[in-house]
Amino acid sequence: MRIEVLGSSAGGGLPQFNCNCSNCKAYREGKSTVKRRTQSSITLSEDGINWILFNASPDILEQINNSSFLHPQKLRENTIKAIVFMDAQIDHTTGLLGLREGCPHEVYCTKEVNEELNTSFPLFKMLESWNGGGVKYNEILPNASKFLIPVMPNHEFYAHALISNAPPYSEYRDKPRVGDNIGITIVNTKTNKRLFYLPGLGVLQDHIIKEMEIADVLLLEGTLWTNDEMIKGKFSKKLGTDMGHVPLNGENGLIKVLNKLKKPRKILIHINNTNPILDESTKEYEELISHGIEISYDGMRIDI
Repeated sequence: MRIEVLGSSAGGGLPQFNCNCSNCKAYREGKSTVKRRTQSSITLSEDGINWILFNASPDILEQINNSSFLHPQKLRENTIKAIVFMDAQIDHTTGLLGLREGCPHEVYCTKEVNEELNTSFPLFKMLESWNGGGVKYNEILPNASKFLIPVMPNHEFYAHALISNAPPYSEYRDKPRVGDNIGITIVNTKTNKRLFYLPGLGVLQDHIIKEMEIADVLLLEGTLWTNDEMIKGKFSKKLGTDMGHVPLNGENGLIKVLNKLKKPRKILIHINNTNPILDESTKEYEELISHGIEISYDGMRIDI
């Protein structure tokens, strides 16, 4: 299984256009320890030719342009053979509009996400006029048996319902349903190697921790360093957990849980531009790395 990180940041990217936090300011001033990051998305392939896209960020066209393995080799060719949506957040779905010339797309998501993307934020309906009907919907059932995606025939996919939050535009904001957010385990049936991908995580439930324990690679959200990061920085009046994100540091933070996991390689994704770990000169970065936890970056390749 080949994993390519197209984007490693949370919504807004780094630098965020209207943000002058220490990280965004440092990047604009050319500080070498802060990297440019686009909004989070990954691609998977088992042959290096045909790809599954997980989330289509608003930066998808820039990401494709920066990824030669996704470039067409024929006059017109779409190398992205399937798209999986983990939720209906704007920073995970809006890029679908930029991919309209490649319609119809095979799309996999839960019925809750499908509902949002046909009503409150009707991307799917908007694309119906392009090339044969926009999207071909394939339902994902969380906490159910495996599902398959034909372009990766030697892999099985398992969806896990996560407690996080519905998008800010949704009527289910602050009262999310099962299916509004999922993590996905991908298992190579030939090697039994496992990737657990969860770019959004609001609560560390027992069944999620158990799935983390048996993964070979964990690619999980690292949005905020502390729960009150956005409040202290005067960026927001909400805690990270209010927005659906478990912080990294603190008594109930992700680092403490990850420290107990012996098997997986631990890699963070979906990292907010305010998070001090994104500056490799900070004490927070040094602390994170000391725990054996990696930070993904745009263009990172992971092989399992």
